[in-house]
Amino acid sequence: MIKAVLFDLDGTLADTARDLGAALNRLLAEEGLPPQPYEAIRPLASHGARGLVRLGFGKDIGADRLEALRLRFLDHYEASFADETCLFEGVNTLIDALDGRGLVWGIITNKPMRFTDRLVPALPFSSAPAVTVSGDTVGVAKPDPRPMLHAAQQIGIAPEHCIYVGDAERDIMAGRRVGMKTVLANWGYISDEDRPDEWGADADIDYPCNCLTIYRHGPGGEPTGRRRRRPVFHGAGGKVLHRRGVVVAGL
Repeated sequence: MIKAVLFDLDGTLADTARDLGAALNRLLAEEGLPPQPYEAIRPLASHGARGLVRLGFGKDIGADRLEALRLRFLDHYEASFADETCLFEGVNTLIDALDGRGLVWGIITNKPMRFTDRLVPALPFSSAPAVTVSGDTVGVAKPDPRPMLHAAQQIGIAPEHCIYVGDAERDIMAGRRVGMKTVLANWGYISDEDRPDEWGADADIDYPCNCLTIYRHGPGGEPTGRRRRRPVFHGAGGKVLHRRGVVVAGL
């Protein structure tokens, strides 16, 4: 039985790419380098500070230089981490539906507590998460399974009774390692270089509310419909929509 739905934050619940990109571009300006366009920043926004610094300064940057720039990037981000960040469309509709079904929801993110502890309360969630685990809450971050286990322990629900929704390979890896059902958020920060078909998610969805159709709220928590390479999700009246070769539910 599914009792809880847990989410990644950046690229899954919240669109943080513009504030992350603004911090990167202020850092680039300090170094006399041209800004990066939003179109280049968005697909890498889930890759953390190091991924964004490498975007601006090159993949071959040395470790010491990378760390120094990472710390400066975080200082810039702290100055404006909530200026343009917003929830993705449909997130609160999903949260309301989870609450209505008596399901617990929470957040497991790699974002450091210095940001998460202030950003999550500032976002207009329709109800507060039952648990928030940051990238440094237990001293390690995803794909290590310990943040997942900590979240499950905090809400008192075994991992096998949880769904984890995220947009990055490390999200799927971490969820699978502890026996959670894993769902890939296709609206998130996925780059052309990523290979999400190889990540092993149990399902992938194009809209937050599709999460409601994936598993029965009942014994076993088995997937609804027949299993395919990508599961079938049925919308109102059993209608099935196809987009870019992905079978998804209608809202």
